[in-house]
Amino acid sequence: MELRQLQYFLKVAQKEHVTRAAEELHVAQSAVSRQIHQLEQELGVDLFMQKGRNLQLTPVGQLFCKRVESVLNELDRSVAEVHEFLDPERGEIRIGFPHSLGTHLIPSIVAEFRSHFPHVKFRFKQGAYPSLIKDVISGEVDLAFISPFPENVGHVAGDIVMTEELFAILPENHPLASREVIRLEQLRDEKFVLFSQGYSLRPIVWQACLAAGFKPQIAFEGGETDTIRGLVAAGMGVSLLPEMALYQTNPMQPAQVRVVEPTITRTVGLIHRAEGKLPLVAQSFRNFLLTYFKDRQTDNTPVGS
Repeated sequence: MELRQLQYFLKVAQKEHVTRAAEELHVAQSAVSRQIHQLEQELGVDLFMQKGRNLQLTPVGQLFCKRVESVLNELDRSVAEVHEFLDPERGEIRIGFPHSLGTHLIPSIVAEFRSHFPHVKFRFKQGAYPSLIKDVISGEVDLAFISPFPENVGHVAGDIVMTEELFAILPENHPLASREVIRLEQLRDEKFVLFSQGYSLRPIVWQACLAAGFKPQIAFEGGETDTIRGLVAAGMGVSLLPEMALYQTNPMQPAQVRVVEPTITRTVGLIHRAEGKLPLVAQSFRNFLLTYFKDRQTDNTPVGS
C-alpha cells in the first residue's frame, strides 16, 4: 500500500468522480483509476460503487475513508512539526470558525498576531457547529472558534474566550426601530429570518423566543450573517444577531435594538483536540488568543479593536 494510493483514494472519495479528482491532482485519469484498482485488489474489497455518473463509497469504503483521512491529517501535522522545529515562526496555523466571526474578529486577531510573527501562514475553514467539531477531532484544523462553547463533547477541549450579547435587528421603518431597548415578547407577531438548521445561532434564538412565551414564525432561512441582515433590511422580517455580526459591510443595513426580558447571549469558545498536542506555532497562537481576550475583558476594550 503506497501513500499515493491513499491520497488518490481520498480525493476520489471527496469528489465522487475520477475525472474531477484527477484534474485537481493534476494527473491523468487513468493513473487515478489504476491506483484505486490496485488498492482495492490489495484490500480485497470494493471501495466504490457506481451511482449514476458519480462514484459512491461502499460501506467498507466509508470506514476506510475515515481512517485514511485521519492518517493523512496526522502525516501533514508531522511534516508541519518538522518545519516548525526548524523555524517555529514560519509554520502554518489551520483554524476553523463560524461565518458570524469571519467579518471582523478573525481578520483583526490574525492581523495583530502577524504583526509579531509576520512569516506565519494561516489556512482558514468556515463551517457550522457540527462540522467545526468534526474538523477539530479529525485534525483537519488545529484550532476552532465555536459558539456556543461545547459541553461534554468527547475528544475536544478548550476555553470560553468571550460572552456576546445578541441584539434585535429590524427594518428601519419598523415601529420599534427607534427604541433603545425592547422586550423580546414584543416581537411575538413578527416573521423571523433565521439561520438554517445546523447553525448554532438558530437554537439560541429559538430557545430565547420560547422563554419569552412564543414560537418564532419563520419567513426565511439562510446560512450567512450578510444574508440575514440584508433580508431584514429589505423588510422581510426581524432577527437576532450577536454584536460581532453587526459590523457594516454594505450600505443596506437594518436597525439594531438591545433586547431585555430576556437578555440573550452566546458563548464563544476556542477548542482543540483533547488528545495529543498542538503544533508549536498553533500553541503560540492559542496562547496569544487567550491573552488577547483576557486583556480585553479586564480593561473592557471591545473585541477586535
